[in-house]
Amino acid sequence: MKGYFGIGVEGVSKAMNVGTLFRTAHAFDASFVFTVRAQYDRRKGGQADTSDTPRSVPTYHFAGLEDFRLPLGCRLVGVEIADDAIELPSFRHPRQAAYILGSEREGLSADLQSRCDFVVKIPTRFSVNLGVAGALIMYDRLLTMGRHAPRPVAAGGPTEALPLPAFGDPIYKRKQRIRARAQGAA
Repeated sequence: MKGYFGIGVEGVSKAMNVGTLFRTAHAFDASFVFTVRAQYDRRKGGQADTSDTPRSVPTYHFAGLEDFRLPLGCRLVGVEIADDAIELPSFRHPRQAAYILGSEREGLSADLQSRCDFVVKIPTRFSVNLGVAGALIMYDRLLTMGRHAPRPVAAGGPTEALPLPAFGDPIYKRKQRIRARAQGAA
């Protein structure tokens, strides 16, 4: 899968939720994890993060929005239940993305939402646990951006193997223009 992603939280106070999110991010091969304005106790979060993500994945803790930084070209995607949010099944994930989820009670702050390139929502009847929401976002990214065998028409597993990528000769724009001119003159 091309590109990268990171995932983090804003203002979260329940260390177990952050630990669960970080462990899941590690399992989904996140490039980095982060917190913004969070009261994260790594020792308590470690009870849920049994993979000890901070020892394997770059982990950033930002005291506030003024300190918050992302890699150049990385798009910020907020996850929030909002009327104008894009429903996750209709969302095209950016190749370089950082997903951020809000606190358990208040969600993402208005300040942070205004910094987001996109805001998405998971189409559920009510709010789900922070760790579950993060897992759904990462799984959707994997489904839509990964390379998998096509789903079968009937119930069950794949009936055909994933086709091997086919590589032809390199395509050079200059050669394409020359061919196009030659065909236009004929």
